[in-house]
Amino acid sequence: MTHPTPIRRGRGQRPLLLDLFCCQGGAAKGYTDAGFDVTGVDIAPQPRYPYRFVQADAVAFVLEHGASFDFIHASPPCQHDSECQRIRSNDHPDLIAPTRTALETTGRPWVIENVRGAVPKLREPVMLCGQMFRLENYRHRYFETGGGFTFPQPYHPAHTVPQAKMGRPIPPGHFGQFVGNFSGVDLARRVLGVPWMNRDGIRECIPPAYAHRIGTAALALLVTDGLGVAA
Repeated sequence: MTHPTPIRRGRGQRPLLLDLFCCQGGAAKGYTDAGFDVTGVDIAPQPRYPYRFVQADAVAFVLEHGASFDFIHASPPCQHDSECQRIRSNDHPDLIAPTRTALETTGRPWVIENVRGAVPKLREPVMLCGQMFRLENYRHRYFETGGGFTFPQPYHPAHTVPQAKMGRPIPPGHFGQFVGNFSGVDLARRVLGVPWMNRDGIRECIPPAYAHRIGTAALALLVTDGLGVAA
């Protein structure tokens, strides 16, 4: 368990959350709705990111500034471990281990998110699925927790609706996969709850509902540790 330290306050008197490798902000929306003041960091410009944004190397940023935040979320690029990129024989950096090492220096609670292909590299991850939130989608994502933060594995409902094949139009009565060069951007925005995103953001994003669940648990940890939360 991390030692309690004074809670940081955002401009709106909310605890501060650092969103590393933030892309277009699916996780950020969920954390904001849960009650955090979010700052996103990404090495690439993210003009669609809806909250405070810093363009920087995420690992370097957390090493320098991570201890200034109450909770840290990190989504290292998933392409290294995604089935779609392996099929295309594309090469991408593997940043899970360097990210974990950096997070462990901060003394803050944190979570690392990634795709199914990265599970062997994650430590006892919790899996979230769209069916846990009544989304018309499956989109499994895996979350390693650390810094004294944990949350239980939710019940995983059965997959009873067929899923469209990767990159194919979505037939009636099917769920879309929304990966690669998928069709149905407007549908994906509605299903995942990310109306501001384009295709590039959607195919990599965490549905805000997932981050809202994690953020709610993170706020409970801050209260339990006697840090208090802003009203």
